[in-house]
Amino acid sequence: MQRETAFRAAGKGAARSVPPPVVRTSLPGNPLAPAAARKFVRAALGDWAELGTPAAAGLTDRLADDAVLLVSELATNAVVHAGTAVDILCRFDPAVPGESSDALVVEVSDHHPARAVRNERRAPQPGTPEYGRGLQLVAMLSEAWGITYRSGTKTVWARLPVDADAEAAAPAPQDLETHQGDPETSQRELRAAEILAPMPKRAPHDTDWINRGALTFLAEASDLLAGQFDENLVAALAGQLLVPRLADWCAVWLDDEAEGPGRALDGRAPGTRLARVWHTSEQRIEELRRLLEKDPPRLTEAVGSGAVTVQWPGEALGAGESAGAALAYRLVAGGRQLGTLVIGRAGLLRFPDEATGLVEDFSRRVALAISAARRYQRQATISKVLQRGLLPGALAEIPGVESGIVYEPREQGGPGGDFYDVFPAGQGRWCFALGDVQGKGPEAAVVIGLARPWLRLLAREGYAVAEVLDRLNQLLLDDATEAADAAAAVLAVAGGQGDPSDGPTSRFLSLLYGELVPYEGGVRCTVACAGHPLPLLLGADGAVRSLATPQMLLGVVDDETYISETFDLKPDDTLLCVTDGVTERRSGRHLFDDGDGLAKALAGCAGLDAGLVAERIRRLVHEYSPHPPDDDLALLVLQAK
Repeated sequence: MQRETAFRAAGKGAARSVPPPVVRTSLPGNPLAPAAARKFVRAALGDWAELGTPAAAGLTDRLADDAVLLVSELATNAVVHAGTAVDILCRFDPAVPGESSDALVVEVSDHHPARAVRNERRAPQPGTPEYGRGLQLVAMLSEAWGITYRSGTKTVWARLPVDADAEAAAPAPQDLETHQGDPETSQRELRAAEILAPMPKRAPHDTDWINRGALTFLAEASDLLAGQFDENLVAALAGQLLVPRLADWCAVWLDDEAEGPGRALDGRAPGTRLARVWHTSEQRIEELRRLLEKDPPRLTEAVGSGAVTVQWPGEALGAGESAGAALAYRLVAGGRQLGTLVIGRAGLLRFPDEATGLVEDFSRRVALAISAARRYQRQATISKVLQRGLLPGALAEIPGVESGIVYEPREQGGPGGDFYDVFPAGQGRWCFALGDVQGKGPEAAVVIGLARPWLRLLAREGYAVAEVLDRLNQLLLDDATEAADAAAAVLAVAGGQGDPSDGPTSRFLSLLYGELVPYEGGVRCTVACAGHPLPLLLGADGAVRSLATPQMLLGVVDDETYISETFDLKPDDTLLCVTDGVTERRSGRHLFDDGDGLAKALAGCAGLDAGLVAERIRRLVHEYSPHPPDDDLALLVLQAK
């Protein structure tokens, strides 16, 4: 996510001379959009405060919280109901004649306003707020609001009043940036939902407090749920969020995805399982689970996503809770039923309307989180399958040569764009390769899956090093794009994203490829480098020098002719080959290889064996910056003995 800012200031001294600030961003239509929207607003207000813009004086904690709540709820509604990308704009409007104060204006747009609301097949009941509580929030917090329709776009805008005398109460920029990720703040706001617990004769002036607590609960719960990528953890978190705030107990059933969309005549899914049971008293959880497993709720599609009264499980709850109210909600996302949520509270004939509506909105977010978790798991499974074909099961043992390898994909458990291989080529030859495909993910993995077998086949057919690169370059130009396009299509469909977007895919490959021929007293090495960091040779005397000639990436230019170079590895000589995840490791504005940083690191490895050299370089790369690496890391060490 990137912010586009429509102003620049040289410093706080020049702040009053700059135009009113405007920031905008676009977010994809996925479950992470609300959390990203909240972060965007916090960061934008933090920027305004830091630069001393005209808006800074009125940026109070209350205003920031109101803006964040508003944008989070509207982004959630756009994702849940429209399922499209969301555009967000924040701007500061100075007061004009006829207006009482300055204002912060927030706009949230979706791109398919005419699209039917998803997952809602029944007609809305009279008096039911349409599309959740989004417009309720807008009306409660803003001094003015409206809906603007343009071609292909619907925009909800809201004007939040800014207190011109609030400069002393304005939050510090760092507070605006860090408030979003503060666990204590999140828990404190979540507890506000406890005011919705049934209480007799609640005072009329508490209405705004009730609504505000409900909206805060939904906003924070959305963020917590969106951060989970395991459906069982989503179910567990849902129970912890609801009990005891809104219910005495909660149960979540999940429909087995493998069973498909078919359902029995009684409304029960063939693969339904009770994923989570939660109760305020831990001693009653197991008995409640046993009873609920015997009689799962049976909800047909006709009930929509609203609350349905179900039987109170008094047998499991004992005499003290022999009567109460229980409600069930279908968990539906993307037109598919994913499960059922059931809540209960003892001593009630019916749930209060505030709690019923709030849990209905909450159940939609639970369904969205479960759907996202399942898509993530599908993609992770595809990634694991692809990963098996990317790397060799073990490095080939080369007579007179020790080897060390480090391979760390940026996405743990997923396919990276880097790969390596060491294999016998016959007739006393061994070959090695270290490559990096432009791009990441399954498309890059497919290109690697093609390149590795081609390398082995060409080497075993007796082609020289330069000839292997010539032919691999042509094969990438001919076949890799089509294969990567197919991989992108498979992933998009499996992830529930529909057809992939048109455009170029990963096919460009940087490659360091070489051939080793051991002989009495050393190893003859021939290498060619196509758009890849050059290998470094650490001699037995401690001197370090680079080898090979830089050449064009593979898969870019047709009929490119590559050249190779040959040298000898003497005993204790060490050859280091790395990908750009090592050389371009960043710390601020500096790279690891600036000022021959990699060569200096290798020089400090004199006297170490191949495995220790690989580990030392890996450690130095990680220690170069306090932040985790932002690219795949791969390095291969070959040492003559």
